[in-house]
Amino acid sequence: MPRRLGIIAGGGSLPVKIARAARAAGRGVFIVGLDGFADPAVLAPWPHEMRRLGAAARIIAALREHGCQDLVMIGPVRRPSLLDLRPDAEGAKLLARIGRAAFAGDDGLLAAVIRVLTEEGFRVIGAQDILREAVAPTGVLTRATPDAQAMADINRGIQVARLLGSADVGQGCVVQQGLVLAVEAIEGTDAMLARAGALRREGIGGGLGKLVKPGQDIRADLPTIGPDTVRHAATAGLRGLAFEANATILAEREACLATADAAGLFLLGLDPETLKGDFQ
Repeated sequence: MPRRLGIIAGGGSLPVKIARAARAAGRGVFIVGLDGFADPAVLAPWPHEMRRLGAAARIIAALREHGCQDLVMIGPVRRPSLLDLRPDAEGAKLLARIGRAAFAGDDGLLAAVIRVLTEEGFRVIGAQDILREAVAPTGVLTRATPDAQAMADINRGIQVARLLGSADVGQGCVVQQGLVLAVEAIEGTDAMLARAGALRREGIGGGLGKLVKPGQDIRADLPTIGPDTVRHAATAGLRGLAFEANATILAEREACLATADAAGLFLLGLDPETLKGDFQ
C-alpha cells in the first residue's frame, strides 16, 4: 500500500501540485499549511490544517493523526525571527535539538530540521520525488538561445553563485557584461531581480545564474523558477536565466516557457556533471 504523504506547505501553488501528483499515484495526502505563507483558499479542497510555524507540537501531532509516513516541505517561507516564531513547548524542544543551526544559513537550518523530523519517525523526501515532470531538464528550453556574451555572463554568475552557496548565503547571481549586479540573500530571487533592474547598465542585457548550494540537501529548498520569476527577469532587462538541471523546479512549466518566449528570454538547464568542474 502506498505510503501516506504529509505536506508542510508554504506559499504558492506547488504544495497543491504535489498533492495532486501524490493522489494520482494512489497516495493519501494531508497538508499542514503554514499561517502567513500558505493560502487557505488554495488548500481548501484538500484535507488540511493551518498552523503557525512555531506550533511544532500541533504540526507533528496532526501529521501523525492523519497517518503520514513521508513528508515533503515545499513552498516559500520567509525565515522568521525567534521573537516572531513564538515556539510552543514542543517547538522550544525542537529548537534545542536543532541547536546552532537555528542561527546558521538556510541550508544548515533546513538540514537540521530534516534530521529532527527523521528522528521523529518521518521520512523526508524531495518534491522532485513526487512531481518529477516539474524538474528542469538539461538544455535550452525556449526559442531564444544564449550567445557568447550571454554565456560569459552566465558563467560568471554561476561562479559567484557557487561561492555564495558554499557560504550558505543564496542560490543566485545576476551578471551584466561581466559585472555582478546583484546576489541573492535572504530577500529571495524576485527582490534580487528588482535590485538588478535598478542597477542595470546601458547596452546588452545580463543573465541570472541559479544553482543548488554545494552540499545542499536537495530534499528542501530546491531552486525554483516560476512565471513570475521570468516576468521579473524581463522587467530587469535580462536576456535569460540558467539553472541547474535535474535539481531545479519549474513551477507552472508551460507558463514559464510561454512567458519566456513572449519576452524573448532564454531558459537554460545546465548539466549537473558540467557544473562539478569549471563551468564554461
